[in-house]
Amino acid sequence: MQESMPSQAQELICINVDKVYDWIVKELSFDISPTGPITFPGVTLTTDLTGAMVTCRVVPATTNPIVIMNRENRQFAIDGATVCLQHLNIQKNFILTIVVTLPNGTVFTSSEIPVSRCEQVTLCAPKGTDVEILYTDLDCFVCTTGTLTAGAGTITFSALTITVAVCQSIQSTFPVTVEFLATFCEPRADLPFSCPTNVRPQQCPVIFPSGV
Repeated sequence: MQESMPSQAQELICINVDKVYDWIVKELSFDISPTGPITFPGVTLTTDLTGAMVTCRVVPATTNPIVIMNRENRQFAIDGATVCLQHLNIQKNFILTIVVTLPNGTVFTSSEIPVSRCEQVTLCAPKGTDVEILYTDLDCFVCTTGTLTAGAGTITFSALTITVAVCQSIQSTFPVTVEFLATFCEPRADLPFSCPTNVRPQQCPVIFPSGV
């Protein structure tokens, strides 16, 4: 491998990037308690749910995972200076799935259950900026189930409570074009490679060929 690359003169270039106006990391947990019959394909009136284990999965919604409901300017005193920040009402949308596993190993998975939760966040996010949320961790667990009752393609829980835990990175961004002095990268040298030589297996001259 080359130890040094050929030198190149620097050049003034422009690129399109997203400027980060503000960035916070927050933890959040909330409970949801679905009520009424929940659709479980494959479940019948005779399905025995005794001893069933109930778990869950949660993912961001594929359509409108976050919606900015309201953006309000507010004045804050920070380090002796008055700063205008934005108070945001954010709706976050998730898809919840409940999994019921019977003692004999049979698994029933519910239809997707849409779940929405709202949160208030204060950021430097003036009108025109985008608000992006990256979930660094998103998980759920079943806290209580109560009694499970099988129906025709449904299961009813008498006291179902699910806790969702979220670790989230929230940024306000805006696309900008920036100019800076840069040196273009050079490719690294290819790794040396040579074909192996033919190696003959060890022989056993004591037994073959015969010395007669």
